[in-house]
Amino acid sequence: MKRLDAYILKKFLITYVFVMFIIVLIITVIDYVEKLDDFIEKQAPVKAIFLEYYLNFIPHWAIFISPLIVFISVVFFTANMASRTEIIAILSSGVSFVRLMWPYFMGAVIIGVTTFFMIAYVVPNGNKKRIAFEKKYVKSAFYFEQRDYHLKIGPEVYAYLESYNNGTQTGYKFTLEKIRGNQLLQKLSCDHITWDSTSAKWKIFDYRIRTINGTAETMKVGTQIDSTLNLKPDDFGSKYLQQETLTLTELNAYITKLQSRGADGVEVYLIEKYIRFANPFGVLILTAIGLIVSARKSRGGVGLQIAFGFVLAFVYIMFFIFAKGVAEGGDLSPILAVWLPNIIFAGVGFLLYKTIPR
Repeated sequence: MKRLDAYILKKFLITYVFVMFIIVLIITVIDYVEKLDDFIEKQAPVKAIFLEYYLNFIPHWAIFISPLIVFISVVFFTANMASRTEIIAILSSGVSFVRLMWPYFMGAVIIGVTTFFMIAYVVPNGNKKRIAFEKKYVKSAFYFEQRDYHLKIGPEVYAYLESYNNGTQTGYKFTLEKIRGNQLLQKLSCDHITWDSTSAKWKIFDYRIRTINGTAETMKVGTQIDSTLNLKPDDFGSKYLQQETLTLTELNAYITKLQSRGADGVEVYLIEKYIRFANPFGVLILTAIGLIVSARKSRGGVGLQIAFGFVLAFVYIMFFIFAKGVAEGGDLSPILAVWLPNIIFAGVGFLLYKTIPR
């Protein structure tokens, strides 16, 4: 690594850490003020507030806004270098603009790889504690309100509940059907089922099992049996930000589970998965754009370039939020929604690169 590379890389990483610290601090203070009444009303322990919630809240936001922090950081320190004619001196010495970009991309790769590892495996484990805290001390108590709930719990097995009480972990008017092709092979009906946490099984009460074998049918009636189903009380629990609590391995497994059941809402989890891959590439793209828009010495000064950087960052956020919302509604492919901002901004970066004097 040459001295110039080390100089730029050092400035890049130091500015990134500084800007990250300032912005995350502001977000944390705003969040604390917003939730203070909830903390007091629900008597959240001070230790839990800081060790369970904010200790995990900070890295979550730091990673989430990492591409934008990179962009702002690049614009900030590069514009300062340009205002002191350092960029002009570097290019005048025979260094090409492409060569100048190398230390920037070295920094972007370091941040991008760290971001991927954190968002895929580290931050989700912290989010488990953060979101559990929110459910307990910030959000209202959750009640499963769906009626006539159908789901597929096996290759040929379908379950139905008229209603479910997540307080008592009891489902009412439960049926379990085994269907092959368009033929019903077996149907279990019962008055209610209750989860037994000790045996980790469902207790099925007042059941009737109808078995069909060709033209022959049998009926079995009983008062109670225990059964292990591919169904857990968590399936009826709050799904509030659940996608953020799953590591990449857990997320893939959960998506497969939802798809096998033909369940609704799988788009939310697919979007979360694709975000974790698109985020590091966003770091690279925004680094390049940040360098291109701030490398020139502006008549308006550093402030104008930084302001322009914030405007572009705002547009990127708005574009991402819009595309994500459309995808969650099922009107746009999740992978396209997540990658569309990167694709468009990569095109913008290429056009801006073409305007740089050679």
